[in-house]
Amino acid sequence: MPNTTCTRLRPLILALGFAAAASAATAHAQPADGVLASPDGTLLTIAASAEARRVPDIATLSAGVVSQAADAQAAMQANARQMEGVMAALREAGIAERDIRTTGVNLHPQYRHSEDSAPLITGYQASNTVEVTVRDIARIGPTIDALVASGANHVNGPSFSIDEPGEARDEARRQALEEARQRASMYADALGLRVRRIVSISEGRQGGPVYPLGMARMEMASAADTPVPPGENVVGADLEIVFELGR
Repeated sequence: MPNTTCTRLRPLILALGFAAAASAATAHAQPADGVLASPDGTLLTIAASAEARRVPDIATLSAGVVSQAADAQAAMQANARQMEGVMAALREAGIAERDIRTTGVNLHPQYRHSEDSAPLITGYQASNTVEVTVRDIARIGPTIDALVASGANHVNGPSFSIDEPGEARDEARRQALEEARQRASMYADALGLRVRRIVSISEGRQGGPVYPLGMARMEMASAADTPVPPGENVVGADLEIVFELGR
């Protein structure tokens, strides 16, 4: 007597097997990045970069006081008194409180080394450093001079940047996109095809870097303000664009 249960289950098992095979075939046919071309199309990936230049409108520098004394407390107290003058000079220069940020308060022993004995502490060095943002580029030279005159004996910078780089970055993006389109058209013409569409666009390095075109040169002058030319900053955009080519 035939097994009616097996007879009824066989079509169901075959159907499930065909469905699994079709699902596996679909998964293998799709590229790893999920981008699919039309059946008669060809994908072309182009990486393009562009830059936009702007005169920086903001500058940052670090300034502080380094003090030395025979004991730790005296070094810290001398440093605090001298740093009060530095902070007053910054306020007089029009620097807002939000643009002054402490980056380090340090105290280190000073040693005398000898070949025949252990290092001997001869005194202490205290330092206090702040990072200053100058939003009026024309004031950067006078600000540096005011810091030195007020007692700052450690000045580093300035570093110039663009406060709001969005507009310049969009300009660089448009230039990169146009370059990619032109290159895609060149490839299509060489192959006897045409550019059908843009399949995907991705940005690299979060829209590209912002960096100075040239380092500013700082020269100390006694009879005039310190000259600090800002030069230009470069805003970059890196794109990767996938085009579909076809007839």
